[in-house]
Amino acid sequence: MNEKSNFSHLLATNYKTLITGYLEEDIPSFDYGGFVVGEKEQKAILYCKAEGVVAGVPFFDEVFRQLDCKVEWNVKEGDYLQPKGKQAVATVTGKARNILLGERTALNILCRCSGIALRARRVSELQKSKGFKGIIAATRKTTPGFRLVEKYGVLVGGLDTHRMDLSSMVMLKDNHIWSSGSITKAVENARKACGFSLKIEVECQSEQEADEAIAAGADIIMLDNFTGDALKQAAKRIKERWSAKGKTHFLIESSGGITYETCANYFCDHIDILSMSTITQGVPHVDFSLKISQ
Repeated sequence: MNEKSNFSHLLATNYKTLITGYLEEDIPSFDYGGFVVGEKEQKAILYCKAEGVVAGVPFFDEVFRQLDCKVEWNVKEGDYLQPKGKQAVATVTGKARNILLGERTALNILCRCSGIALRARRVSELQKSKGFKGIIAATRKTTPGFRLVEKYGVLVGGLDTHRMDLSSMVMLKDNHIWSSGSITKAVENARKACGFSLKIEVECQSEQEADEAIAAGADIIMLDNFTGDALKQAAKRIKERWSAKGKTHFLIESSGGITYETCANYFCDHIDILSMSTITQGVPHVDFSLKISQ
């Protein structure tokens, strides 16, 4: 992994606080198992036992750093693994009690993050093989308390994180519009609040709604729950209609029910962004285990 793809550099120090919280959740009072094994220095081997993309290394490392253990890796983050049986990927050294204190928390993070990275890698490879030039992004449908880990896995896998939270971009969905009275009013109110520095995206159910959003100054038009062919035709008409008026500043996003199996049906030159919740939802974990050396 080169410096430009070392996504650990993106992490602010608050991820360390997250790790502290994860550990506190798992060890709220007494560590009974730790009492059994004591303080003897030990080594534990981290094995990968299934296909995956290694992701979540900074989080794994931080778990054991907070427990005064050292981690040495045999692989790099972003590496694709397809072990025959099992593959030793790292060694954790420290007191037996501390290794076992961090074992499940560290594995939960690594298994989930690597599973998301594998799903993202497969989608990214499909995108490249089909020549789609747009952006494929994950959505905000993430696990509460675990979003940073999941979005990080998306990046390692090669896709876009979309907005990280409600403060990252303004997305006006049907409920915002109904509450405001119209798309135009919703966009106007949003711009007053967010200023020039944030993009405004509007969820649209029809070309007429898309036209209203563009006229109101939206930066991104989300065509929601359109089928593949209908989407391509609508996007083409919208782009051509507004290009004739000299207005081409907006992007078109497609979202709603898109999966790895179906996403290629949505690839076309008039779509700028495809967003998929299935990058982070319903993703199988990669099988890692941590075994103390005997």
